[in-house]
Amino acid sequence: MKPDDILRELSTRAGSAVAHCWATRVAQRARQRQTGKADQGLRSAVTGGAQMDGFIHLLTDLIVACGIPESSVFSKRAVELPGFFRPTKEWDLLVVHEKTLLTAIEAKSQVGPSFGNNFNNRTEEALGTALDIWTAFRERVFLSSPQPFLGYLFMLEDCDASKRPVRVQEPHFKVLPEFVDASYVQRYEIFCRRLVLERQYTAAAFLSSAEDSGIAGEFSTPSEDLSIERFARSLAAHLAAFA
Repeated sequence: MKPDDILRELSTRAGSAVAHCWATRVAQRARQRQTGKADQGLRSAVTGGAQMDGFIHLLTDLIVACGIPESSVFSKRAVELPGFFRPTKEWDLLVVHEKTLLTAIEAKSQVGPSFGNNFNNRTEEALGTALDIWTAFRERVFLSSPQPFLGYLFMLEDCDASKRPVRVQEPHFKVLPEFVDASYVQRYEIFCRRLVLERQYTAAAFLSSAEDSGIAGEFSTPSEDLSIERFARSLAAHLAAFA
């Protein structure tokens, strides 16, 4: 299969990945209720892992179609990279070909109800990860590797709580105007776009999906510049030079 074949099917395959994400969450919550070991609230749908595997499989297929050997793609094992501020960091998807770091991707999701706390945690995590790997790259931790493709793919639950305007606290100074009364959907859109604008990540994709329709593979892209199609084309263009 060629990269263009996957890119033509990307919307359909992304829908399947969304459906997998929701189905996995539902199964995890049901299993934890049966065993009596359910985490507090909906944390059971976050700690179980594997929800984003559909996206990892999709991106893996694209990477291999670009001419990268499957043996150079890592998602379940050997996903650690050394850092500068910490010994190692586990990534969701890596491409390391012939001792050369080509790609490192984070694939994350968030479901309510604690959108506020989780938003802060996700933003701090993503920014810290970017600072760590780029500093390690500067210090030649990855030997003679060229600048890698750093990707951030995020899916947010589409619900009333994530679309509702959120008040900001301004006890000392005014926040930036774009954050005033911005919902969490809008906050994540701003965040993902600025990750790329500030060159913290090479590309970012931001999707939103409601559980009742997401289980059937439906999702939306709040902004075209953060679409999974643009993300995938950017990744494919980067890998073309190394295939």
